[in-house]
Amino acid sequence: MADIPLPPDFTLQKLAQAQRAFESVLGAGKVFFEDLDRISYQDKFSVNDEAHHASGAVACESVEEVQAVVRIANQYRLPLYPISRGKNLGYGGTAPVLAGSVVLDLSRMKKIEFDEELGTVIVEPGVGFYDLYDYIQRNNLPFWLSTPGNSWGSVMGNALDRGVGYTPYGEHTKNICGLEVVLPDGDLVRTGMGAFSNAPTWQAYPFGFGPGWDQMFVQSNFGIVTKMGMWLMPEPESLMGMDVEFDKPEDLKVMVDTIAPLRRERVLTQSPSIGNWMRAAAVLTRRTDWTDEPGSVSDAVIDAIRKQFNIGWWGVSLRLYGREDVNKAAYKILEEAMGNAGPMAIKPTVWKRGEPLEYTGWTGTPMTFPMQNVNWYGGRGGHIGFSPIIPQDGDAALAQFQRTYARYREFGVDYQGSFAFGERHLTNVNAMIFNKDDPAMMAKVDPFFRTLVADAKEQGYGEYRTHLDYMDLVAGSYDFNNNALLRLNEKVKNALDPNGIIAPGKSGIWPRAFAQERGQ
Repeated sequence: MADIPLPPDFTLQKLAQAQRAFESVLGAGKVFFEDLDRISYQDKFSVNDEAHHASGAVACESVEEVQAVVRIANQYRLPLYPISRGKNLGYGGTAPVLAGSVVLDLSRMKKIEFDEELGTVIVEPGVGFYDLYDYIQRNNLPFWLSTPGNSWGSVMGNALDRGVGYTPYGEHTKNICGLEVVLPDGDLVRTGMGAFSNAPTWQAYPFGFGPGWDQMFVQSNFGIVTKMGMWLMPEPESLMGMDVEFDKPEDLKVMVDTIAPLRRERVLTQSPSIGNWMRAAAVLTRRTDWTDEPGSVSDAVIDAIRKQFNIGWWGVSLRLYGREDVNKAAYKILEEAMGNAGPMAIKPTVWKRGEPLEYTGWTGTPMTFPMQNVNWYGGRGGHIGFSPIIPQDGDAALAQFQRTYARYREFGVDYQGSFAFGERHLTNVNAMIFNKDDPAMMAKVDPFFRTLVADAKEQGYGEYRTHLDYMDLVAGSYDFNNNALLRLNEKVKNALDPNGIIAPGKSGIWPRAFAQERGQ
């Protein structure tokens, strides 16, 4: 790297002074300011490799070290960008929003405290899904995780960015119960019942007395979370369900309208996700195995892929968890409803406690194989996601799909899309897979993404999560009353962090000190 990136109005001399101050409290072995270090903290899936470079990084192993780093950052007015494990691939990974920030790497903080009676756990930022799964297995604890498609990541980081899994506990942010947070001035606070000294209920009751602050630290830059309480699902007595395939793109409507009432009634308590043919095919194969045609793959190629893998245009996996007698009763309802929807195929599945377990997201086991989809185009693969929240309605879902699919074809990109169910909403996750070694392809990503955001905004749909490059764009799309929500967020930011040192620009929230850096 020819030039060391610096924050606005910062100097190399001041950076060197800050580096020495970090070394004095952490030791040189936890401070990283060489060129190779800076390269290591770049976003591996970045659309623009020239953006979001850090000036260096520091690693902490305790909350006291985090507090010391924050105080030094305030002294030098040096912005920090906290990461848990840096595996938030497709959203920014290890890189900061503001170039020149120092990455605060918390991956060495890996303590786990488990309450078997309540089924709750306290994790530090560096605890990954594999770590927690191994802890549960090693201690023979009767609980299941909910894991995302990329289980390399941090349990805490995923929940704080509203990541999701596939079990009844799949909306991870809803299962947060109690946080420990280092504030921008170095003060330490515990939320909920943790604000009460020695409270045995910190992970049992999420609110405490007064405002509930747990969600204030989700997708925000108001502090650095160093401990997170979380609820886990008891190991079920049985698991029953079905994998269902549908033949035509327009079948999305009946799928949504059939599943949505079951989700709202809580016959289904999991978070099912309807995915198109490419969600399966891109993991198992590469595009060049099927075609070298330019633009989006043709219907003939799609038909050949579907025939090879015996899959529908859309597929969905539905699961029931808990007592066997209850599951059997619910399964009858599920079987009738899905049968009446006109599926291409229904494949039942059943498991009972004590039987060998299939290692999938449905059984709460860590996995990484879905990340193989980035190999679809070859080269240095990557992806970003466009994921608006839409109503849980078949007509709305079909219209959203048709608009989005037309844009994929217009820009010559192969469509990988899914519709994930909450209790009252759908998250329409559209993966933009690309080959970073293909300049023509990479040149399309930015205008393509901005077009999709504009299309969704016309319908009143906003994204729930986005890449570093588009945080300002997405935050600006929430435009009620002249962006009143963003203005509120920045009032809180400026009150808590007057020097603007914690992750400036995260989620589009810019402190007054760096407001001039806001993008579009």
